[in-house]
Amino acid sequence: MTTAGPAIMLLGMVLFALNDAMGKWLVASYGLGQVILLRSVAALIILAPFLWLGGKQAILQAERPWLQAARVFFSTVEIFCFYYAVMYMPLADVMTYWLAAPIYVAAASPFILREKVGWRRWLAIAIGFVGVIVTLEPSSAMFTMPALISIVGTAAFAFMLISGRSLRNTPDTTLVFFQLAASGIAGLFIAPFDWIPLKSTTEGLLLGLLGIVAMCAHILVNRALKISDAATVAPLQYTLLLWAVIFGWAFFGEVPRLPMILGAALIVGSGLFIFFREQQLKKRDKVLPSIPE
Repeated sequence: MTTAGPAIMLLGMVLFALNDAMGKWLVASYGLGQVILLRSVAALIILAPFLWLGGKQAILQAERPWLQAARVFFSTVEIFCFYYAVMYMPLADVMTYWLAAPIYVAAASPFILREKVGWRRWLAIAIGFVGVIVTLEPSSAMFTMPALISIVGTAAFAFMLISGRSLRNTPDTTLVFFQLAASGIAGLFIAPFDWIPLKSTTEGLLLGLLGIVAMCAHILVNRALKISDAATVAPLQYTLLLWAVIFGWAFFGEVPRLPMILGAALIVGSGLFIFFREQQLKKRDKVLPSIPE
């Protein structure tokens, strides 16, 4: 079991990156609402057996309905922002913005979750924000719509993660169901206005496969976290950036810019520091819970 968890996590990251690359390719040919609708439907079909085994009560009697509603709102905003961003920006750039979400979570946690954050993590948070600014390449171009949409999407993703921390008693399948159902409903309202007839059976299958790949990625990540310690597998999420660079170059001819590389290094470094610092404090608090950070 010592190597199974990391191996499963790494495979999950490959599938997430593949899902993102497929999404970037598909939104170049089909409507945004159409892609998200078909993605959600395909994923819900895969999720249906797990929901059946879990029982309908897990959905009908989910804890804290208003917080559940807030979470699905943020998740829906996040998915639309992501696919909009990859329509106009390199895949690695978009992924760099999204990998900054844990930094936003750490910055917001003292105010929303009442968690204590000491000077070391505040310094890491500040460095992470500098990384985001470097990636944006401060100029008039940083205020382009795709860049601003990326920032909004990353913030929405962060708030989705924060709300998820407060819904620990809700089964993963229930959380994913609400998330997919909400994005599917939003896509259903938008799809009639941007629907483009399928150009081939292959592309139709790819639209369905988009949701299936994402579902498999979620299952693999959840499985990795169950059989291995979070400190071992969670940092492996940053391999997403490597795959984004590889897929962006292989499929779209995108070459990483120097500001993106520098910004990504700052974001990944600060994110890893925040994660390992939190793990260290959790272990210490079990022994000396009264010592301040």
